[in-house]
Amino acid sequence: MATLLERIMDAHGGSRWNEVDQISATRHFGGAFWALKGVAGIADEGRFTVDLKREHSQLYSFGDAGLHTDFTPGRVAIVRSDGSVVEELAHPRASFDGHELSTPWNTLHLAYFTGYAMWTYNTEPQSFTLEGVVTEEIGAWTEEDGQVWDRLEVTYPSSLSTHTPVQIVYADSDGVLRRRDYTVDIAGGSPAVEYMTGQADFDGLLLPKHREIFVRDEAGRAVPEPLLVSIDIDDVSVR
Repeated sequence: MATLLERIMDAHGGSRWNEVDQISATRHFGGAFWALKGVAGIADEGRFTVDLKREHSQLYSFGDAGLHTDFTPGRVAIVRSDGSVVEELAHPRASFDGHELSTPWNTLHLAYFTGYAMWTYNTEPQSFTLEGVVTEEIGAWTEEDGQVWDRLEVTYPSSLSTHTPVQIVYADSDGVLRRRDYTVDIAGGSPAVEYMTGQADFDGLLLPKHREIFVRDEAGRAVPEPLLVSIDIDDVSVR
């Protein structure tokens, strides 16, 4: 009998993920979080790319049409279209020490957060199979509307940057990912729940076109207001 991870992989494209090196798409960000951090409008619209073989992403039109970010776990930079570096930061995670949810961010903070978040979201479930990532089935969960989803606990190694080392993803009866629970460690450990909808096939890969992220209460439910973050993607290409 297939494991939950195998079901999830099969539902999202199976072996096709091994044939792909990079995913690119156009992003549309919304929600209250960006204004809360003092960075509204900087990263809202533009293309982005994520690599499948290593943790690396780039967000284009970052505050200006001629600027893009360049993110890896150990370095984040803002770069001009000619390749020259505007500003950069090594070991960027340390720059969030002492931050709370309301602590304002600078542009490099935003570049780091959006870099790892878009990589985390758009490389799954392939990223669950990377070296050092550990998964464990932890039983079913019933949503408030009665849907029953299976849960997979995902533990990321320290070599990968993401929201928090241990996260939980939820899959429906077909193995399609529908939800993620995590805390935003770089924003004071804020508990969050993310819903994924609008799944569509892009050259053999199943990806959600819409995400909504809310505060998670002590019962594990989403607090409906405010909508912290929304992410829509379109014009997806894989290579």
